[in-house]
Amino acid sequence: MHVRRSARPRKPLNGESLHELALFYVGKFATTRAKLVNYLNRKVRERGWDGDREPEIETLVERIAASGLVDDALYAMSKSRLLSERGYGGHRVAQALRAAGIDEEDGAAAQNLAAEEAARSALRFARRRHLGPFADVPPDRNGREKALAAMIRAGHRFELAKAVIDAEPGSEPDLNDLQEKSR
Repeated sequence: MHVRRSARPRKPLNGESLHELALFYVGKFATTRAKLVNYLNRKVRERGWDGDREPEIETLVERIAASGLVDDALYAMSKSRLLSERGYGGHRVAQALRAAGIDEEDGAAAQNLAAEEAARSALRFARRRHLGPFADVPPDRNGREKALAAMIRAGHRFELAKAVIDAEPGSEPDLNDLQEKSR
């Protein structure tokens, strides 16, 4: 039988250990500047600070970002591509980017990608949930409303969601027509 020892208190952080912690986190997780700042602030609160001055977390994060280890624009593109491939729409992508602390400038290309992929993304979502052209039978009124609500929660525009849901089961939707409805 393994006896677990009580955790000993960890040493407070200093400038060097904070830098090492930041590099470890960046090496392990894809992250943004805002997420890294939040992580380091949390670690300083949990472990305490043993430096002469207040920790310069923002400066440390900017240095790491300048080295290329943290790239908010690249993170935003990756998140947008991932969500679009999973069938989520532009509103859901924007929500994820805001939650990650991505500013408008770094997220612009990612938002454009989500807009370009809107129709394909809506069809992926519909295929996964067996809605619209991928349903076995046309939904009743209640089923249609539920399907429409699911697509809107997934971040798709109302007009696009309506066009996908109203497509006849087994039909081949016109991608260009759907793309127009996504604007």
